[in-house]
Amino acid sequence: MTEMIKQHLIDPEICIRCHTCEEACPIGAITHDDVNVVVDADKCNFCMICIAPCPTGSIDNWRLVSAPYALSEQLGWTELPPQQEHGNGASPATIEALDSEIAALLAEAHKGTGGRAKAPASASKPTVNLHPLGHPIQATIQGNYRLTAEHADSDVRHIILDLGATAFPVLEGQSVGIIPPGADAKGKPHLPRLYSVSSPRDGERPNTNNLSLTVKREPDGVCSAYLCDLRKGDRVTLTGPFGATFLMPNDPQAKIVMVCTGTGSAPFRAFTMRRQRTMPEVKGALTLYFGARSPESLPYFGPLTKVPDMFLAKAFAFSRAANEAKVYVQDRIRGDAPRLAPLLRDPSTHIYICGLKAMEAGVESAFADVAQHAGLDWQSTREAMREAGRYHVETY
Repeated sequence: MTEMIKQHLIDPEICIRCHTCEEACPIGAITHDDVNVVVDADKCNFCMICIAPCPTGSIDNWRLVSAPYALSEQLGWTELPPQQEHGNGASPATIEALDSEIAALLAEAHKGTGGRAKAPASASKPTVNLHPLGHPIQATIQGNYRLTAEHADSDVRHIILDLGATAFPVLEGQSVGIIPPGADAKGKPHLPRLYSVSSPRDGERPNTNNLSLTVKREPDGVCSAYLCDLRKGDRVTLTGPFGATFLMPNDPQAKIVMVCTGTGSAPFRAFTMRRQRTMPEVKGALTLYFGARSPESLPYFGPLTKVPDMFLAKAFAFSRAANEAKVYVQDRIRGDAPRLAPLLRDPSTHIYICGLKAMEAGVESAFADVAQHAGLDWQSTREAMREAGRYHVETY
């Protein structure tokens, strides 16, 4: 009888190559090449420290194997292999015990996190990692525009990248990697920094081969400062696209509730523009809750106010507006409970949350209150939505 063992693996289709898991692993069990990020079975001790930081759930994968997959095998994968058949004498009880152990490990690791995500059933099939670290492309800066007021407390930019003749198919909700020039403190070339695409799949203008990013200049931010300082005509190194779950449904019956702060608005700008181009006749299906310190520091505030309310219902929350009480996105959600409660019952409703990690707990609590208003248990409602590919969290 061959003993079956559990092996921790990373799904290369879902992984966005942010290297967060690699940085979190305390024993160096996670490594990468120019294409994939993988787990070394000889080193992994199932400590689960890498689980919570992963923004996509690509790290949440195991296989029961008779012999571990080697690093060389994993580095060549474009998708996870199917579960091996348990035909080598492993008893059903042994297999069930191992499956239960994996489920318990994941449940413990995911306490207080978004858990594993799934793409909506009707979402387009994404292209992933077409241009990996070992085969990046060059894009040209087509425009770099400040979105926040000059006197605002944050410098947020809308940056347009011209892809020229290079094929780079990207969907709304995906990310790209930007490789800043220079080296890190250890003398190694910088790894790509990830940014959500803020334009729809056919470009800033219909049928143009470009894409846009929403970038906030961060104190001591190597890549954000680099991007914010780029001028028209400058060249930038690009990898990706990445992400296979934070995608929008193509179903015209889908109702989309979007919650964001700051640059978390990037994918929702793409969602809204895509809907405007392809389904302009669908009214009352999009809702946006958008938080910032003040109107002056809220990206895209002007353009958003011009989108008709019948197409996109908008609720802004400002925590530092002059002479006004502090309001956060969770406050707007609670105040909208009578309208949101029926949406939580509706199987065509999709919820997307994007922004700073600090917002996640407050938004979860607000949705729990809305669910209670609807006579629903939020935890079971959320898990059912997630299982159906209708609940998505991308915080950082």
